Amino acid sequence: MTKLYVGNLPWSATEEDIRELFTDIGEVHSANLILDRETRRSRGFAFVEMSQADAERAISQLNGKDFQGRDLRINEAQDKPKRSGGGGGGGGGGRW
Repeated sequence: MTKLYVGNLPWSATEEDIRELFTDIGEVHSANLILDRETRRSRGFAFVEMSQADAERAISQLNGKDFQGRDLRINEAQDKPKRSGGGGGGGGGGRW
C-alpha cells in the first residue's frame, strides 16, 4: 500500500471528488481530505492510499493536472519526522 500526498486542492473539493478522481486510475483504499480542527474547512491537501502500481500511475497521470481550476501536486507521502524527546519538565530546581 502506498500513501500519496495530494496538494494544491481547491477549497471546494470534497473527499468524494478526490476519491472519484483517483478511482479512474485504480482502486482507492482510502481518501482523507485534511480539515482544519476549528473551522472544519479544507486545508487544501489530502492523502490517498492505493497499491504501489496504481499510485505510480496516479502520480504520472495527475501530478500537475488541472483539477477544479488548480494544478494538483501529487507525490508519495513522506513519514512525519519524529519529534525529539524533550517535552515536560522545565527543571529549574529552586522553591516556589
